[in-house]
Amino acid sequence: MRTTGTKKEVSMMHVLPKFDYYEPRDIAEACKLLYQFKTSATSAKIIAGGTDILVNMKKGLIAPGCLVGIGKIPGMSEIQPVNGGVSIGAHLIVEKLVEFDLIRKKFNILSRAASVLGSPLVRNRATIGGNIVSARPAADLPPPLMAMGARVILKSRRQEREVSLDKFFKGPGETVIRPAEVLTQIVIDGPPPFTGGDYLKLMHRRSLEIAIVAVASRITLDGPEGAIKDARIILSSVAPKAIHAVRAEKALIGERPTEKLFDHAAKIASKECKPIDDIRGGAQYRCDMVEVLTRRTLRSALNEAIGQSGERGGE
Repeated sequence: MRTTGTKKEVSMMHVLPKFDYYEPRDIAEACKLLYQFKTSATSAKIIAGGTDILVNMKKGLIAPGCLVGIGKIPGMSEIQPVNGGVSIGAHLIVEKLVEFDLIRKKFNILSRAASVLGSPLVRNRATIGGNIVSARPAADLPPPLMAMGARVILKSRRQEREVSLDKFFKGPGETVIRPAEVLTQIVIDGPPPFTGGDYLKLMHRRSLEIAIVAVASRITLDGPEGAIKDARIILSSVAPKAIHAVRAEKALIGERPTEKLFDHAAKIASKECKPIDDIRGGAQYRCDMVEVLTRRTLRSALNEAIGQSGERGGE
């Protein structure tokens, strides 16, 4: 093998390997393609925004012989109101979640998470479906979607199934999606009255950074001054996948919201995560920050639930 300066330089540029590209015009054609490649020697993967898959191909982490683009399929980039909730096409770019009125006003926890995902350049390429399917432990969109009880629609050549996001992720880079399935839609029910939520992400920098710790909280009251009827706290970047702080959620339900109650729930949440030490932060630091972010997101969620516009996350 020659190791000339030119070859060394090309290798460091992480050139994409060769692959075939298909651009089906409907979901049936996409599913048919995936089924054909499933039974052949050539592996195929879906490509949406390409912000993860192309990087991984350049690094040599994956080497699909074929990519199937879904950007030209009707409905895959649309937001549709459905029975008080919303259906979001998997190919919708992340920036639209920040701009679209229906999402900002009714599902603002998702809009807030989208607004801190990477740089403006990334937000204008990355898609909601890609951010879900990549199953990265620090991905920004799964925590708010799980807090809202979102489900995904998975289609194959002969079947369509709906899967709760709570059951979708198996671990880093692993989901329940099958080789010949396409994630087509994300479905979120409308929020009950007196519901509020928030998403906070701790980063070393203000942008272009994955989370050291992130927390999404959502609570529903049984009235403007009532007890907490439902509570969801999702912890991110502190376990192999985004997780519910189950014991903290149970501690909140049925209780009247107070500072003391939120402090108690935040302390419980910090004991429910299992972070690791890495270059971005130590395990104990992450546990401490889970407590801080949980408390702050619960306060913001309460303010939103009772219709106040208090400062987000203020200590």
